[in-house]
Amino acid sequence: MDTTTHNLNTLFDQLGLPSDDASIEKFVASHSPLAREIALRDAPFWSQSQASFLEEGLEDDSDWAEVIDELDALLRH
Repeated sequence: MDTTTHNLNTLFDQLGLPSDDASIEKFVASHSPLAREIALRDAPFWSQSQASFLEEGLEDDSDWAEVIDELDALLRH
């Protein structure tokens, strides 16, 4: 049973990105704002595997969905 707490740090780990708070802030700052008409998974800065993970996490309403939505909101402002 997976008891991992899913948060932005663990999401970035899962995506294979630096996951410390400063790196996450830098990522968000450098990729914001993401246009409303672009789905998060379709953003040009994801690899195919990262985009697939994000898409599946949302479509399956997985344990990751809430933190993926949080990242989406951060990138929209």
